[in-house]
Amino acid sequence: MATEQQVRQETIAGWRAGLEALHARIGSRFRRSEVRERAGRYLAGLLERVERKNGWQLAEQLGERHPRGVQRLLDAARWDADAVRDDLRVYVIEHLGDARGVLVVDETGFLKKGTKSVGVARQYSGTAGRTENCQVGVFLAYAGRQGRAFLDRALYLPKAWADDPTRRAEAGVPETVRFATKGALAKAMLQRAFVGGVPVAWVVGDTVYGTDRGLRPWLEGERRGYVLAVPKSHRVWLGQRQASAQTAIARVPVDAWARLSAGDGSQGPRWYAWAWIPLAGDCPPNWGRWLLARRSLSDPSEVAYYRVFAPVGTPLAEMVRAAGSRWVIEEGFERAKGEVGLDQYEVRRWDAWHRHITFALLAHAYLEVTRLAATREGGKGGEPTRT
Repeated sequence: MATEQQVRQETIAGWRAGLEALHARIGSRFRRSEVRERAGRYLAGLLERVERKNGWQLAEQLGERHPRGVQRLLDAARWDADAVRDDLRVYVIEHLGDARGVLVVDETGFLKKGTKSVGVARQYSGTAGRTENCQVGVFLAYAGRQGRAFLDRALYLPKAWADDPTRRAEAGVPETVRFATKGALAKAMLQRAFVGGVPVAWVVGDTVYGTDRGLRPWLEGERRGYVLAVPKSHRVWLGQRQASAQTAIARVPVDAWARLSAGDGSQGPRWYAWAWIPLAGDCPPNWGRWLLARRSLSDPSEVAYYRVFAPVGTPLAEMVRAAGSRWVIEEGFERAKGEVGLDQYEVRRWDAWHRHITFALLAHAYLEVTRLAATREGGKGGEPTRT
């Protein structure tokens, strides 16, 4: 029988082999061998138990006396972060792909000092829960029955930045990049996922995306089911008249509410009361629109609202499952920031931000895939052994 030390050594060997295979997958994206090797070390460094995954500490972890090499990898070396992002998508779907998968769009803030970091501005940060000096990134996550990971990312460029040639030039913002709403950034990421063949049953997101004028009609044209949050004041069509979401749901009979779980949380199933009503308007054949509501069991005055587009005959429980999947991206942000340094970068330029974020998402995906493997082999979840 293998000893505990032998098992640990085998686990570490498997960890290293998997990381080498992941590095080999992206290796062709780096033309020069020294850049390719440093990319592999950077990826491994993000997975190490380093207190802060910034330039200096990562350089030390990589065995380098100065962060210049790390900075050059992110700032000046010639390689395409979008190509690596595409490799990330393929990697995630190979391991976590699911015909009932859910694509989740959301944004997160990165608190910053000063005014030089690309896209930094006084803007609302969900991370801080208030308006702060920060950058905001829009992300696309994937949730399947096997696990969840990120697929894509985009830095939100406020209009003041997009319209300022001097700041754009200093931060290296490409000329092709123009101001785009968060909904437009989400649409571009979703389109890349669809073109890339990502298996998906639903698209979900919060009110930023549910109220975007272009996103819902586009998804309907693509015949993509969605559950997108909307505010209580959102207007919907009921027959020949309109009403706010709050008013429409207030008319639902008490016995029409169903107690269903929106999925498991840290404390077990997340139970809520749910109700739905069909909405008026022309739809593609065999598709329909609904207004869905989620009510707290402990505080009935706490109600959330969603616009739903789905095939006719879709059961309420399936819509609830999709709505509950939105929380996985919040968990993903927490893990990616805490485990692989998603928010611990010290870069100012456009390319450098996207490069670090892409490496961090790749590292996070590797952790999720190895967690899945550990669960399958050990019969229970756990933290994969790191070197």
